[in-house]
Amino acid sequence: MSPETSPTQPAVLPRAPNWWRRALCGLYEGVLLFGVLFIADYFLDVLTQSRHALKLRDLRMLWLFLVLGVYFVWFWSHGGQTLPMKTWRMRAVDGDGTALSLARATLRYLACWMVWLPGPALISLLPLSIGIASLLDLLVLFMLTLWPLVDRSRASLYDRILGTRLVDLQT
Repeated sequence: MSPETSPTQPAVLPRAPNWWRRALCGLYEGVLLFGVLFIADYFLDVLTQSRHALKLRDLRMLWLFLVLGVYFVWFWSHGGQTLPMKTWRMRAVDGDGTALSLARATLRYLACWMVWLPGPALISLLPLSIGIASLLDLLVLFMLTLWPLVDRSRASLYDRILGTRLVDLQT
């Protein structure tokens, strides 16, 4: 049993990182993932001899979805941190502060998509110009990014749904 816990008193978890640190971590994650997805997409093009971006479009989207899934699930279930999360000193944990299992990390990855996808899916059904639809997509994404500002425990919507947390490791 660790020094912070006793049989009668649960461990005190660090607070959630502030919104700005999350946003900067997300920006860093996006830059890093650009390279990861570029290499994965190139690998798919080499294997399939594809010379056009729209060739095998559905396979390409599924492949990149799986690559992202392996990336996030692996890092979240093995230490709770991606490289940007290590840099910005935050960790994904279960609600009680324990490390995420492989199953919980997979559910967290899927929940991230399930929270964001309904907005663009509904917008795509409306008879809107591409510009207006894109602006509405960005608005939905921006509002989901702002969710931790209104949540009392500063949890993301998908973390709130799953009972997972993002904790601040900064001292």
